[in-house]
Amino acid sequence: MLFDQATIRFLKSAVEKDGFLELPAQGDSMFPLIQRGDVCRFSPCSPDSLVKGDIVLFHTEHGQLIAHRVLHRQMIDGSLHYILKGDSNLGCDAPVKEGQMIGKLSSIKKKVRELSIERSIAKLWGKLILSLPFLSGMVRRYLNLKNHNLWSTLWRKLTSF
Repeated sequence: MLFDQATIRFLKSAVEKDGFLELPAQGDSMFPLIQRGDVCRFSPCSPDSLVKGDIVLFHTEHGQLIAHRVLHRQMIDGSLHYILKGDSNLGCDAPVKEGQMIGKLSSIKKKVRELSIERSIAKLWGKLILSLPFLSGMVRRYLNLKNHNLWSTLWRKLTSF
């Protein structure tokens, strides 16, 4: 879903004013930590305080909202940018400027429980995915196979009439 600049400004002010913003996850880029339907809570953050492994909500220049993991900071054409990547993505996002940041992930509401990002399982997964880059490829292969099987099953059911 794409958002216009007025809506993005509203979301940024809401997270600052209310101290948090909750949004449902829609994609698979942060699988398995964040899954479709999980409700992600983002808190205000200063881009200067972000460290490798933090998960941040940002908007693209086209108005798409994305939550991905910080890999590092990089100076590009004299301004600071952040290099981010989804855990199951094979490549990094386009560099993100400070002004594109909306908030930092603080918790995830799953179907049966709420998971704090500070809990050991979330921290452990973050360290593993950053330390062992091949894990992203393994997760992506799993998702592709899962989606392929889903579509194959659906196709078989549709054509069995």
